[in-house]
Amino acid sequence: MPQFKETIWAYLEKKDIDSLKRLLSNAEDMEILDVIRDLSPEEQVIVYRLLTKERALFVFEQLDTSLQQKLLSSFTDEKAIEMITELAPDDRVRLLDELPATVAKKLLNSLSAEERKETNLLMGYEAETAGRIMTTEYIRFRRDITVEDALKKIRENAKEMETIYTLYVTDDARKLEGVLSLRELLTADLTDKIENIMHKKVIKVTTDTDQEEVATVLQELDLLAIPVADKENRLVGIITIDDAMDILQEEATEDIFDKAGLADLNKKEADRSEVLVNGSVWDIWKVRLPFLVITLIGGLMAGAVIDTFEETLEAIAAVAVFIPVIMDMGGNAGTQSSTIFARALILGHINLKKFTRHLLKETGIGLSMGALVGVVAGVVASIWQGIPQLGIAVGLALAFTMTLATALGFLIPFILFKLDIDQAAGADPIITTIKDITGLLIYFVLVSQFLGFLL
Repeated sequence: MPQFKETIWAYLEKKDIDSLKRLLSNAEDMEILDVIRDLSPEEQVIVYRLLTKERALFVFEQLDTSLQQKLLSSFTDEKAIEMITELAPDDRVRLLDELPATVAKKLLNSLSAEERKETNLLMGYEAETAGRIMTTEYIRFRRDITVEDALKKIRENAKEMETIYTLYVTDDARKLEGVLSLRELLTADLTDKIENIMHKKVIKVTTDTDQEEVATVLQELDLLAIPVADKENRLVGIITIDDAMDILQEEATEDIFDKAGLADLNKKEADRSEVLVNGSVWDIWKVRLPFLVITLIGGLMAGAVIDTFEETLEAIAAVAVFIPVIMDMGGNAGTQSSTIFARALILGHINLKKFTRHLLKETGIGLSMGALVGVVAGVVASIWQGIPQLGIAVGLALAFTMTLATALGFLIPFILFKLDIDQAAGADPIITTIKDITGLLIYFVLVSQFLGFLL
């Protein structure tokens, strides 16, 4: 698999479309599915458009809804309509639910009358219920037909069905009467009646059954599919095991965020990320520019600090050599901490009720790293410039600055989060501003203390 991915990337980089198309035509479906998830949006579109229609549909159905949306946005209207039409009804509804209302309405109106009826039927049920996630593509028989007629019906309709391994028996009013497997049908006598081989006791769910309960039943009973009935016991759809596994994965993720008290945070951060990545230029400016203005003001204030100690710089030129070191090391330490905080917050690794404990630990880590880096830099400065007192000032300044920066890396995002401000865009500029000003002040005060005799 790594070799396959590297070859794909190499062809994309060289823009060797012919070789890429040949490689994809000989690849396994799962190989393509695995590699397409690791590509950039532009590369995904290129690879996807080189797939055959059947393979493209398979890959599209297996992708997460977010990836489906991105691909769909790159299609022409005709291609988007074709893809929506080919999707199974339950997959179609899941995607339409996530699309902007105007786009969803346009695509829904492009469907045939029958497809639109199926889709509207599913969308009419409550979210996260069996009715919403079921598919209407299944095979049913009347109990009085023969096995031979049943097999003929399967051959005629199999390509359009989501599964043919579990078969259902209903009366003319679609009331559920029995169930049987394809294996049981294949091993039965061709002249036998369906009613003689079907199981009359049917495990089923109703349209308002919670989706997680449905998935659990499928998993625990090791079923390939389960029928969905309405209040009058009429068969209206089925839910397959692959849909159930997707549901369990989604529910498990939601449960993790719920337990951590981060369910709303996850959605909010996803919305903010969507704006910063795919929003209009104006929307992005509104989020990012105010923090950059803060950084600009902070830079000017840092310049004012340097100007205040101009005499020190003129008297001891070597002091200026280590200004970038102090600022850069503090900046890197602060950025590391803020990134760690953001990821840990989203994943639920930080308990906000015990934030002080997390802050103290991170500050301690900053102090230990700052002390180590400070000792190394101090020794280097002493030997390089031949001024031991300068080495002491550099070492202490680095230790203090890195400790402060790591503390700010946790504290500033936490404050922004509490104020409901986008900490992804705002944390680093604010940390940088505070760290630059305080770092320079610490450095120059230490220089004045230890090298005052040279001024």
